[in-house]
Amino acid sequence: MQGKIGFEEHFNLPRFDGDLPPYVNPQAMIAIRRQLLDVADERLGEMDAAGIAYSLLSLTAPGIQAVTDPQEAVALARQANDALADIVAANPARYGGMAALPLQDPQAAIAELERCVTGLGFPGIMVNGFTDTPDGTGWYYDHERYLPFWERVESLGVPVYLHPRNPLPANEGIYEGHPELTGAVWEFTVETATHALRLFTSGLFDRFPDVKLVLGHLGETLPHFAWRIDHRLAAMGDRVKTTKPLRHYLQTNLYVTTSGNFHTPALYNVLTELGVEHVLFSSDYPYESMREAADWFDHADISAADRQLIGHHNARRLFPRLPQQIGNPAATARAR
Repeated sequence: MQGKIGFEEHFNLPRFDGDLPPYVNPQAMIAIRRQLLDVADERLGEMDAAGIAYSLLSLTAPGIQAVTDPQEAVALARQANDALADIVAANPARYGGMAALPLQDPQAAIAELERCVTGLGFPGIMVNGFTDTPDGTGWYYDHERYLPFWERVESLGVPVYLHPRNPLPANEGIYEGHPELTGAVWEFTVETATHALRLFTSGLFDRFPDVKLVLGHLGETLPHFAWRIDHRLAAMGDRVKTTKPLRHYLQTNLYVTTSGNFHTPALYNVLTELGVEHVLFSSDYPYESMREAADWFDHADISAADRQLIGHHNARRLFPRLPQQIGNPAATARAR
């Protein structure tokens, strides 16, 4: 399929290169570090080969969320967003931007969000998990200090992509002696699914019903476990803070991408639980291969109509600020 839109597609800036954890083996990270810094020939060539017309770029994890000093975070977020705006301006038919925000300071994050959306034209937000604090703990976004932030997110109508990161050091003991379970193998999923559940069960989406949350990797397991979670929540009595079952919020407020989870049976389950309108294509480049993501998606046993929705049209609905004209006409012509 030509004309696909992807939006868990990462880039980096030299300032943040030294902060990258060893997500995969050191040899593989050599290529990934280089690819994160490239927004020219290699990346565009991979997009063309995979039939990806347009990528919404986001600062790779942990990015701004790992900065412990609030003032430094504010300055670095502005620098990162300005650099991304320059990348987009140089190639607006192929790239858009996902805002990086200094959530160390919620009011500053709101100001930067407004600048990115109304000034730089970014159609969405990428938040790389919880935000670090100087004492070694972190802020999760169900805390009341972030209510003004979510209110502004809703009024601007921009989706928030909650991207994985490593858990807080205090929570890593469960993986002791099992380094093979760290990172994207399992700990990213546990961390991100738990953060998302905090948002869903906090009553946030009762207060702000039009907020749209995006999760990668076919929903970080939540669509698969929603029935079980609701089944047990029903026995929790007055501990429950929401007015509706979890599945209501998943089917109303949650959108998921195919990033890094190229498995058709899992896709079927997500389509059944959430509906095709809530599933979107992405690859998770450069941590995953665009070509592998596209080859799987283009040949998955789904209808042509669903493929078009997931690959292109759902993204246009979720991100109404995308430009009308996207893609490389020469690559599309060659593919035909």
